[in-house]
Amino acid sequence: MKKADVYFTDFRTRIGVSQCAKLQKLIKAAGIQQIDFKGKFTAIKMHFGELGNCAYLRPNYVHAVADVVRKLGGVPFLTDCNTLYPGSRSNAVEHLSCAEINGFNSVTTGCQIIIGDGLRGTDDVSVPVPNGEYCQTALIGRAVMDADILISLTHFKGHEDVGFGGTLKNIGMGCGSRPGKMHMHAEGTPKVDPDECRGCRQCARVCGSQAISYGEDGKAWIDPDRCKGCGRCIGACNFDAIESEFDAANEILCCKIAEYTQAVCSGRPCFHISLIMDVSPNCDCHDENDAPILPDIGMLASFDPVALDQACADLCQKAEPLRNSQLGDHLAKPGWKHHHDHFLDNNPNVRWKEALEHGEKIGLGTRSYELHIIR
Repeated sequence: MKKADVYFTDFRTRIGVSQCAKLQKLIKAAGIQQIDFKGKFTAIKMHFGELGNCAYLRPNYVHAVADVVRKLGGVPFLTDCNTLYPGSRSNAVEHLSCAEINGFNSVTTGCQIIIGDGLRGTDDVSVPVPNGEYCQTALIGRAVMDADILISLTHFKGHEDVGFGGTLKNIGMGCGSRPGKMHMHAEGTPKVDPDECRGCRQCARVCGSQAISYGEDGKAWIDPDRCKGCGRCIGACNFDAIESEFDAANEILCCKIAEYTQAVCSGRPCFHISLIMDVSPNCDCHDENDAPILPDIGMLASFDPVALDQACADLCQKAEPLRNSQLGDHLAKPGWKHHHDHFLDNNPNVRWKEALEHGEKIGLGTRSYELHIIR
């Protein structure tokens, strides 16, 4: 397979030139203008950050990208899908409030915000996964799939499950509806916590398998023989009383993320941007962020999401870890088993290469790339 083109610029600027202007120069050099944006709805997919987290990307970078899209004739909107876990982004009302508090609105970003999978996280479409091995279809937020063009704008950081949060994580996990996220994260039948169940019967209304019944105490019960594991009940519950019993292995999770990314990107123009800055040890889904484990490195862009993640990972591996960080603390421990891999030394239980290997295998992209430096 031909090497993919990945474009890189660092964060150095001269007086009078902003980093946002440098980002615009980067994405133009990477060829974003090759896409026909005229009159096209363009989803800019990013992460707004959980309340209490301050490591997410600033809205200024969104505005820079949205301005380029608009000048090319596109109609940009900013999007993300609701989270599976309890928090400040598990439904559209709270998600929009979180985005507003963290600085994302039509003024600061230059475009409107649409939560991709609707009010309860169940407004999704079933999308075929070309060459899928673990998922034949993916449950993707409807607004994400209604867009004509997808641009991913990713904060590259560490991650406690998959090693790093890059482009594939931003798209694959981030564009999945709440049931879709359950599909990726878990194996098996959801289970009701009777202590949390309020007997509201909302879960039964959305169940397509007639698998939910109620006992004399009014609590829900899911029949494992009827349940298809779609996860809609998890998305419908306002009280976080339903969860999956079994977590998928990290290797399988990585592969499913690649396959969901394939579903989102297949058949339409996509462009990918990743900023390696404020490299926190864990995901922006945390309601806190620890000190960065690596220095700020730069901004990258490519049409190939696999090559982009590989390039980001390679640049991170070459960087010197910051001593006053989770990674630095681990490396300083007497007798620490050195993995010679910053992501494994940061979170030793993770897997990350599997997502890129599987993405290449199913035709999502290539791990081979040529890095073009933009000054």
